[in-house]
Amino acid sequence: MNSSIFKSYDVRGVYPTDIDEKSAYAIGFATVKVLQLHTVSVGRDARSSGPSLLSELIRGINDAGCDVIDIGMVTTPMLYFSSWHLPVDGALCITASHNPAQYNGVKICKKNAVPVGEISGLFDIRDEALKGNFIPSEKKGSSVSQDIKEAYYSYFQTFAHFQNKKFSIAIDCANTMGVLDLALYERYSENLSFEKIYCDLEHPYTAHEANPLNTETLRELQQTVRETKADIGIAYDGDADRVGFIDEKGEVIPMDLITGLIAQVLLEENPGATILYDLRSSDAVKETIEEYGGIAHECRVGHAFIKQQMAQENALFAGELSGHYYFQANKNGEAPTLATFTLLNLMAQTGKPLSELVSHLRRYWHSGEINSEVSDKDVIMEKLKNHYSEGELSELDGIKIRFNDWWMNVRPSNTEPVLRLNLEAKTKEMMEEKTKEVLALIREK
Repeated sequence: MNSSIFKSYDVRGVYPTDIDEKSAYAIGFATVKVLQLHTVSVGRDARSSGPSLLSELIRGINDAGCDVIDIGMVTTPMLYFSSWHLPVDGALCITASHNPAQYNGVKICKKNAVPVGEISGLFDIRDEALKGNFIPSEKKGSSVSQDIKEAYYSYFQTFAHFQNKKFSIAIDCANTMGVLDLALYERYSENLSFEKIYCDLEHPYTAHEANPLNTETLRELQQTVRETKADIGIAYDGDADRVGFIDEKGEVIPMDLITGLIAQVLLEENPGATILYDLRSSDAVKETIEEYGGIAHECRVGHAFIKQQMAQENALFAGELSGHYYFQANKNGEAPTLATFTLLNLMAQTGKPLSELVSHLRRYWHSGEINSEVSDKDVIMEKLKNHYSEGELSELDGIKIRFNDWWMNVRPSNTEPVLRLNLEAKTKEMMEEKTKEVLALIREK
């Protein structure tokens, strides 16, 4: 097993060179031992390597003495749902998220969707798996199958309040796991009409990259929205734990601004609630949360950190620039279809189009995330701190330096020799000027 498949938040690698059936067995066995689990739910995405990997994962879990509830082919949010809906103390999913079909991996959480990442046991699982001490338990675990989709659909449909309004929606699932959530939308055939593109799980992973953060992948959806005059465009990522949105004009809505819009709706129902936003997000998000009476707290990037902070602060909701939307209603797990329903609820309540609803959040100019390959990340971060020493410095995640009319965040990649820059300013000219200036310092030889 290639130990580098253990990332900060999950296990991921190319099948079968980096991760194979032996790896799946080892991970299953080690997870039970490290986390001391008694019953877990397990599932997989639609990759062709999924069935054999899942079979060996289950065998490893059973050999370690843990019972299994096999929930079959599911989205990652469905797995999180199972972690609190079923009588289990953990959940594992065979998936490689938005990576291409030749990849596969494992996502692990404890009961109530509590994530297992580098800071919460994943690297301990790695070390245990690499030891190879797989002595079967005297009493092996059992395995049963259970379909949780109906319970999942029934639960989340309680959040839809479309009144008697009718909407046309265009959905792009990239022939990946978002297809499974279509059944939830289809329960509202009186309210919703559909234009589906790449919603075929019979031929999975045969469309474009399932990654709505890459706006190149949204071009066809944008065109479909314009041609069909849809009210909203929706794009799921590979394991359906992220989602991107297109307004009725065919324009991409930045994912951080969606955080502000969802917060606005939730705060009208839950005044004074705490909402988290990742530190790359526009200042408009924090301002909107506060304008609607919420408590806005900045958080680190990454689902393990965000979910931990949500639990500590009893946060109602959190949004991440990459399109992860976390709801207390799913035990702080992602619920992208709930994000969609929240937007549709707002459109139904106000009678306004999405472009108009989000317009008040378009206050500043944001660079988007820009990656730079560098030889020494720490040296460059120190150089930036010294160069911009007059600014207000935060080191919550990388460095964030704030001035009166602009700010920047520079974060090192955990897995690559890369620095990631996000910068926002009050004018387009200032954003472009400062982005060019900071990149020159980062890339200076």
